[in-house]
Amino acid sequence: MISLKHVNKFYYSDEEKLQALKDINLEIAAGELVAIMGPSGSGKSTLINLLGFIDKKISGRYLFNGENYLAADDTTLSHIRNEKVGFVFQNFSLIENDTVFENVELPLLYSGLGFHQTKERVMAVLTKVGLKDKAQKLPKQLSGGQQQRVAIARALVNQPSFIIADEPTGALDSVTSEEIMKLFVELNQEMGVTVILVTHNPELVQYCSRLIEIFDGAIIQDKELK
Repeated sequence: MISLKHVNKFYYSDEEKLQALKDINLEIAAGELVAIMGPSGSGKSTLINLLGFIDKKISGRYLFNGENYLAADDTTLSHIRNEKVGFVFQNFSLIENDTVFENVELPLLYSGLGFHQTKERVMAVLTKVGLKDKAQKLPKQLSGGQQQRVAIARALVNQPSFIIADEPTGALDSVTSEEIMKLFVELNQEMGVTVILVTHNPELVQYCSRLIEIFDGAIIQDKELK
């Protein structure tokens, strides 16, 4: 599904040239639950911005389902991001004044669907993450774990090719973190959802089937875990 070939990424400031990604070669197949782990400043954020079609200013090749989208225009990339990638962030990134239903519905509206087309799909994913009865609540009326479940439902609602979960348990306590990780495993195993988990926390790696370690912009380890 995802194929990176000799990818390099540079940032320039005044007279300084910083290499954020160094000759990255990476294959991720559909149905994997992959952990990308590394310390702050290792290149994780740069890598997921590339994988999520946010940044295309690189050298090398990024093939998604066999096609090179780095040559696509910004409008095309915007559609791809909305329909092919689900994003889950550490801070949930929910709209505070919108209900749970409205937050989850948003990607479908961006896709051009009307309310009569969205209700069934929104309620289906809310049921999947255990929040069917919270549809009309506001985010502030929910616990942190429930808010992250809303964010996961929003990421799922467009039936994306893969989900990028960027430090998804960073704002949660250990018990809630375990619940969220078990939900990712369930979605991966029962629904075949491809998950790319980005973290600096080694405790989360046990839930994944593969570990990719990145340090100073280079992949230093890529191994199967299960």
